Amino acid sequence: MTEKLNIAFIKARWHSDIVDQALVGFKADMDASDVAYEVTAIDVPGAFEMPLLAKKLGESGKYDAIVCAALVVDGGIYRHDFVAQAVVTGLMDAQLATGVPTYSVSLTPHHFQPSQEHMGFYFDHFVKKGAEAASAVRMVAAIDL
Repeated sequence: MTEKLNIAFIKARWHSDIVDQALVGFKADMDASDVAYEVTAIDVPGAFEMPLLAKKLGESGKYDAIVCAALVVDGGIYRHDFVAQAVVTGLMDAQLATGVPTYSVSLTPHHFQPSQEHMGFYFDHFVKKGAEAASAVRMVAAIDL
């Protein structure tokens, strides 16, 4: 494994108060481990912008892994499930094209409402998903491909 992992963490700004919790969970889990790391957080307007940036960052050779976080909700204007599918497929394509592990912490709830109950649930859930991404980053880094 490399001495220090360099991680890019891309965050979509829609529902940023919730999405940012993925980075909180990621850092907390990484800090609790014995793995040295540096994370570069990069904000993008929405989930749809993540795949191209992930590909460009992967091609740069600067990062050992890329994590992308977004909350894609049904705003009543477009089909959020199509957007989410395009994003996840785009992230997989970026990973396969660059060989840099690229993780998605992108959730697509079917019935998200900006109520206290939903906000609280997803706030906490993104912390957990960020920690899961940290675990995945460490697992792949341990393989040292």
